[in-house]
Amino acid sequence: MQDETTLRTEALLAEKRVFKPSSQIVDQANINTEQYEQAIKYGEADPEGYWAEAAQELEWFRKWDRVLDDSDKPFYKWFVNGKCNIVHNALDRHINTENRNKTAILWEGEQGDVEQLTYYELYQQVNKFSNVLRSLGVHKGDRVAIYLPNIPEIAIAMLACAKIGAVHNVVYAGFSAAALKERIHGSAARIVVTADGSFRRGKLINLKKVVDEAVDGCDTVERVIVVKRAGESVDMSDKRNLWYHELMRDAATEATTEVMDAEDTLFMLYTSGTTAKPKGIVHVHGGYMVGIHRTLKWVFDIKPTDVYWCAADPGWITGHSYIVYAPLIAGTTTVMYDGHPAYPDAERMWKIIKKHGITILYTSPTTIRMLMSYGDELPRRNDLSSLRLLGSVGEPINPEAWMWYYENVGGQRCPIMDTWWQTETGMFIVTPVPASPLKPGSASKPFPGIQAEVIDKHGRAVPPGKGGLLAIKTPWPAMLRTLYNDRERYKETYWNIVPGYYIAGDVVTKDEDGYLWFQGRADDVINIAGHRISTAEIESVLVGHPAVAEAAAIGVPDAIRGELGKAFVILRQGQAGSDELAKELKQHIRRELGPIVVMGSIEFVESLPKTRSGKIMRRVLKARATGKDEGDLTTLAD
Repeated sequence: MQDETTLRTEALLAEKRVFKPSSQIVDQANINTEQYEQAIKYGEADPEGYWAEAAQELEWFRKWDRVLDDSDKPFYKWFVNGKCNIVHNALDRHINTENRNKTAILWEGEQGDVEQLTYYELYQQVNKFSNVLRSLGVHKGDRVAIYLPNIPEIAIAMLACAKIGAVHNVVYAGFSAAALKERIHGSAARIVVTADGSFRRGKLINLKKVVDEAVDGCDTVERVIVVKRAGESVDMSDKRNLWYHELMRDAATEATTEVMDAEDTLFMLYTSGTTAKPKGIVHVHGGYMVGIHRTLKWVFDIKPTDVYWCAADPGWITGHSYIVYAPLIAGTTTVMYDGHPAYPDAERMWKIIKKHGITILYTSPTTIRMLMSYGDELPRRNDLSSLRLLGSVGEPINPEAWMWYYENVGGQRCPIMDTWWQTETGMFIVTPVPASPLKPGSASKPFPGIQAEVIDKHGRAVPPGKGGLLAIKTPWPAMLRTLYNDRERYKETYWNIVPGYYIAGDVVTKDEDGYLWFQGRADDVINIAGHRISTAEIESVLVGHPAVAEAAAIGVPDAIRGELGKAFVILRQGQAGSDELAKELKQHIRRELGPIVVMGSIEFVESLPKTRSGKIMRRVLKARATGKDEGDLTTLAD
């Protein structure tokens, strides 16, 4: 029997109900409904003027000569010849204001330990690590790999790199040694920053051991800096190894901030694509800081009293943009939690909200669905009255999870900011604001300054209710600038699919009111709990196993994680499929790519559906696995 919440949810959806904001929310919002509609019109009529106005809210060492240079499409340049540094806006400018003694980072560990850093304390720590990096010979443009858990030191390391003009390459601390090695090698990193260990569900994970394996044979790596986080015994015998706390002990607390051109690289972040080789997304100082600041300020309505918790990890773009950089630029208190959201019990998130008086919660649909599975009672027996806004990120949120989140966490008073964006976009692209009418399951409409359409593969607009590709017509400041050392792949991946458009790779429908409903990926990327994993990466790892001759991977629906991986495997001659081998292959994938790649099943097959040119037809495999129509099979070889 369906429970009362599910029945109510279905009834609301059947009515196509729109949740309109209360007059109190509209009146108190930084931008009301009328102002937001005007901003949308301004962004359509004069996008350069709109973004220039947004840029003027920040401090520049030298103002730009030109807002946008589009003379070398698609290699757009924003705020041409403007001089800035994102750290000046995130830290330096706050030190002589009332924010100086305000909490910048409020951190809690899985074991219950808590640390708070004021803006001034964070400023000093960043300066000290900037001086450490400079003492080790790190200069403007040098790459620094960061493999740290969600602790204050990851923010300090990122900000210190940016302050001196170095380029940080953060690798999520759940990736394997092989994946880390590829990213260190790809960026030619000189320094690696890591920790002795971290905790997950009470289990100690030795990060230093992973790094030791990853840097073996990486000739570019000159130093490995180790943060003492878990008290784990680690091998420090290599002369490259240095303790973070020893380096920081005598470092000076003042450091000069490098003057950067608006188009100088701030960071690179690797993300999965349609090949086995991850893409090195490149973001820059100027346009990125303008885009993330404007979007956070408007979408989450940041106020001086807010305690803002983006429950993601700095290892992903969500953490870069909306845990570290944008909240600090906005001068708010950003919360960091290093641990599993349901450890040691399923009330952990609700207890953190209650304990710290959190006002804004921004998390993933996977987390919401997981906590939803424990029932309504747990959030309801914790005082969540401090919350005033909720957010969703990483994947489309299904309407039932949206309603549960709205009712049981937000108490039917907190608007849900369902945001769609990518590593590539740098900032929110499709999102409501608190004053927007909301539809459960829809990410609403494009943010002001973003011009988007739903088109078919020929570039023709599709009618409301019909699925198509999300296409962005005009550039935006926080967009990626290129792929690291691969300009041609940048053009082919994003701009040559439908000439004249940035193609995001997502299938979407638009309703009669202009609201966008995201359906999933159009390319061969699996979204597991908000983590984008290339099917080609999984297939490459499988074929590397001595028992496997050929493999194809797809994503299949999962009630909690959104999708799980499923692989179809052809074995080498003399090999036989078995439960034991399937388990071994799952462990092989986990070992090579990391525990974030969750495989639901591995199926042993005699053949794979291919086109006459030899391309695996994954859509056919997916249709068969999910019981859907296989579609047009005229190009099938057999």
